[in-house]
Amino acid sequence: MAITKIADVIVPELFNRYVINRTMELSAFFKSGIVVNSPEFDVLASEAARTHNMPFFEDLQGESEAILEDVKMTAKKIGSNKDVSTTIFRQNMWGASNLSAALAGADPMKAIGDLVADYWARDMQKELIAILSGVFGTTTAGAEGTPAAETRMSDHILDLTTGKTEDAKKIGASPFIDACQLLGDAQAQLSGIAMHSATKSYLKKLNLIDTERDSTDVEFDTYQGRRVTVDDGCPVTSGGVYTTYLFGNGAVAYGNGSPVGFVPTELDRDKQTGGGVDYLINRKAFILHPRGIAYTGAKRDHVETPLRTELAMAENWQPVYEKKQIRIVAIKHKIG
Repeated sequence: MAITKIADVIVPELFNRYVINRTMELSAFFKSGIVVNSPEFDVLASEAARTHNMPFFEDLQGESEAILEDVKMTAKKIGSNKDVSTTIFRQNMWGASNLSAALAGADPMKAIGDLVADYWARDMQKELIAILSGVFGTTTAGAEGTPAAETRMSDHILDLTTGKTEDAKKIGASPFIDACQLLGDAQAQLSGIAMHSATKSYLKKLNLIDTERDSTDVEFDTYQGRRVTVDDGCPVTSGGVYTTYLFGNGAVAYGNGSPVGFVPTELDRDKQTGGGVDYLINRKAFILHPRGIAYTGAKRDHVETPLRTELAMAENWQPVYEKKQIRIVAIKHKIG
């Protein structure tokens, strides 16, 4: 009886492209339009540099001048700044015992590819939640003479936990409107929302969650017209304080990289263990960047890549776009 091995069914180049595409198809954040793949960021993620400067011109400021006879105009300057992203490197390895059921499938490469893609979709959602924790976090105060603790995105946070009553601390229809108002006349940009499953269940009990169908008859939930993404990685403290995020379409840029010398998919075999063990190794070089919030790299131990714990540090993020151009808002709240 012939035995099917990983090397018999996987062509690394084809497999890697399939996994990348399927990962984006499976991710709830991609489906909702919160994360958008950009060819520009594909190129950046393929660069040898680990951080990437993205200069931009700031918006024009100041008042217009009256047209008066014999009065010269005053030239105004246009400001510039830069957004900064970082490439993230991640990898994992699976043995044949983990993939034995997939190898028995009608199309083993597709079956294994779906398993790996589903894994990366879940893993990248964890990555994004870690980044958001850093973006909306508070820096740690240092010794005397160093900067005090600060929450750099405080003007994008609605903290209901400061309410005077328990009901005032809970998320609901009215506080949600207040959160949108943080962006003023730019609030129409907010098109998606990510929340903990407990938050969704609470809102559903209040009949505030609607179920809709897309053009392919696939059901999805909405809250006040915004598509809901449920992720239990959304922060919740021991005191029962939840964080819910509002996003504009394309608020997070995504790029798939292929730096020189980078091997995204490899096959290996251990001939000395039992009858031999097949291994599948999959690596990713990518950018997952909240637009307008520069990565500072202030807390980073490794040149190769930032760790997930480092991405969750507030010191590593600094808003550089104007307030209304940053399309992410956080709500800190309780539930009933």
